[in-house]
Amino acid sequence: MYKIDHIGIAVKDMKAANSLYSKLLNCDPYKQELVVAQKVLTSFFQTGESKVELVAGQATNNPIDKFIEKKGEGIHHVAFKVDDIKKEMARLKAEGFQLLSEEPTKGADNMWVCFVHPKSAKGVLIELVQPMLPE
Repeated sequence: MYKIDHIGIAVKDMKAANSLYSKLLNCDPYKQELVVAQKVLTSFFQTGESKVELVAGQATNNPIDKFIEKKGEGIHHVAFKVDDIKKEMARLKAEGFQLLSEEPTKGADNMWVCFVHPKSAKGVLIELVQPMLPE
Protein backbone atom coordinates (compact mmCIF):
# COMPACT_ATOMS: atom_id res chain seq x y z
CA MET A 1 0.00 0.00 0.00
CA TYR A 2 1.31 3.43 -0.93
CA LYS A 3 1.49 6.29 1.54
CA ILE A 4 1.99 9.90 0.45
CA ASP A 5 5.48 10.87 1.56
CA HIS A 6 5.54 14.41 0.17
CA ILE A 7 4.30 16.87 -2.39
CA GLY A 8 7.08 18.49 -4.44
CA ILE A 9 6.68 22.15 -5.37
CA ALA A 10 8.88 23.76 -8.04
CA VAL A 11 10.09 27.25 -7.08
CA LYS A 12 12.35 29.85 -8.68
CA ASP A 13 13.65 31.52 -5.51
CA MET A 14 14.25 29.16 -2.57
CA LYS A 15 14.77 31.96 -0.03
CA ALA A 16 11.46 33.62 -0.91
CA ALA A 17 9.64 30.26 -1.07
CA ASN A 18 11.02 29.19 2.33
CA SER A 19 9.80 32.45 3.83
CA LEU A 20 6.35 32.09 2.27
CA TYR A 21 5.88 28.44 3.28
CA SER A 22 7.24 29.10 6.79
CA LYS A 23 4.45 31.65 7.25
CA LEU A 24 1.84 29.44 5.55
CA LEU A 25 2.65 26.27 7.49
CA ASN A 26 3.65 28.11 10.70
CA CYS A 27 6.95 26.24 10.94
CA ASP A 28 10.46 26.40 9.55
CA PRO A 29 11.91 23.85 7.14
CA TYR A 30 13.59 20.99 9.00
CA LYS A 31 16.14 20.33 6.27
CA GLN A 32 17.66 21.93 3.19
CA GLU A 33 19.73 19.77 0.87
CA LEU A 34 21.54 20.03 -2.44
CA VAL A 35 20.96 17.03 -4.72
CA VAL A 36 24.00 17.27 -6.97
CA ALA A 37 22.91 14.54 -9.42
CA GLN A 38 19.65 16.38 -10.14
CA LYS A 39 21.18 19.88 -9.93
CA VAL A 40 18.50 21.00 -7.45
CA LEU A 41 18.23 22.46 -3.97
CA THR A 42 15.47 21.01 -1.77
CA SER A 43 13.85 22.28 1.40
CA PHE A 44 11.52 20.12 3.52
CA PHE A 45 8.63 21.05 5.81
CA GLN A 46 6.98 18.44 8.05
CA THR A 47 3.18 18.56 7.77
CA GLY A 48 1.76 15.83 9.99
CA GLU A 49 2.66 12.42 8.54
CA SER A 50 3.59 13.91 5.15
CA LYS A 51 5.98 16.60 3.98
CA VAL A 52 6.15 19.51 1.57
CA GLU A 53 9.34 19.63 -0.50
CA LEU A 54 10.32 22.88 -2.19
CA VAL A 55 12.63 22.28 -5.17
CA ALA A 56 14.71 24.93 -6.99
CA GLY A 57 17.18 24.52 -9.83
CA GLN A 58 20.82 25.11 -8.96
CA ALA A 59 22.73 24.81 -12.24
CA THR A 60 22.08 25.10 -15.93
CA ASN A 61 20.09 22.35 -17.62
CA ASN A 62 18.21 21.13 -14.55
CA PRO A 63 14.73 19.56 -14.55
CA ILE A 64 13.11 22.17 -12.30
CA ASP A 65 13.97 25.18 -14.46
CA LYS A 66 12.69 23.24 -17.50
CA PHE A 67 9.45 22.49 -15.65
CA ILE A 68 8.99 26.13 -14.56
CA GLU A 69 9.61 27.34 -18.13
CA LYS A 70 6.77 25.11 -19.38
CA LYS A 71 4.27 25.23 -16.52
CA GLY A 72 5.37 27.90 -14.05
CA GLU A 73 5.96 27.48 -10.35
CA GLY A 74 3.73 25.04 -8.53
CA ILE A 75 3.13 21.36 -7.85
CA HIS A 76 5.87 19.36 -9.54
CA HIS A 77 5.32 15.82 -8.23
CA VAL A 78 3.60 13.57 -5.72
CA ALA A 79 5.88 11.14 -3.86
CA PHE A 80 4.71 7.83 -2.47
CA LYS A 81 6.69 5.88 0.13
CA VAL A 82 7.09 2.20 -0.70
CA ASP A 83 8.60 -0.69 1.24
CA ASP A 84 10.58 -2.18 -1.67
CA ILE A 85 11.31 0.29 -4.46
CA LYS A 86 12.87 -2.27 -6.82
CA LYS A 87 9.86 -4.56 -6.46
CA GLU A 88 7.47 -1.66 -7.14
CA MET A 89 9.51 -0.53 -10.14
CA ALA A 90 9.30 -4.04 -11.61
CA ARG A 91 5.56 -4.23 -10.90
CA LEU A 92 4.83 -0.84 -12.47
CA LYS A 93 6.98 -1.62 -15.51
CA ALA A 94 5.08 -4.90 -15.97
CA GLU A 95 1.83 -2.93 -15.75
CA GLY A 96 3.00 -0.73 -18.64
CA PHE A 97 4.15 2.37 -16.77
CA GLN A 98 7.16 4.24 -18.15
CA LEU A 99 9.89 4.74 -15.55
CA LEU A 100 12.47 7.50 -15.91
CA SER A 101 15.30 5.25 -14.71
CA GLU A 102 16.07 1.55 -14.69
CA GLU A 103 17.46 1.62 -11.15
CA PRO A 104 16.61 3.70 -8.07
CA THR A 105 18.88 6.69 -7.48
CA LYS A 106 19.92 8.53 -4.33
CA GLY A 107 17.54 11.40 -3.69
CA ALA A 108 17.02 14.02 -1.03
CA ASP A 109 16.08 13.30 2.58
CA ASN A 110 18.01 9.99 2.68
CA MET A 111 15.75 8.25 0.15
CA TRP A 112 16.10 5.95 -2.82
CA VAL A 113 13.94 7.42 -5.59
CA CYS A 114 12.46 6.57 -8.96
CA PHE A 115 10.12 8.68 -11.09
CA VAL A 116 7.19 7.50 -13.19
CA HIS A 117 6.80 9.49 -16.41
CA PRO A 118 3.78 11.85 -16.32
CA LYS A 119 2.53 10.40 -19.63
CA SER A 120 1.98 7.14 -17.75
CA ALA A 121 0.01 8.78 -14.92
CA LYS A 122 -2.46 11.21 -16.51
CA GLY A 123 0.00 14.10 -16.55
CA VAL A 124 1.24 13.73 -12.96
CA LEU A 125 4.92 13.10 -12.22
CA ILE A 126 4.98 10.32 -9.60
CA GLU A 127 8.00 9.69 -7.40
CA LEU A 128 8.52 6.45 -5.53
CA VAL A 129 10.66 6.79 -2.41
CA GLN A 130 12.17 4.26 -0.04
CA PRO A 131 14.22 5.21 3.01
CA MET A 132 17.89 4.22 2.72
CA LEU A 133 19.06 1.86 5.40
CA PRO A 134 21.69 3.31 7.75
CA GLU A 135 25.20 2.25 6.75
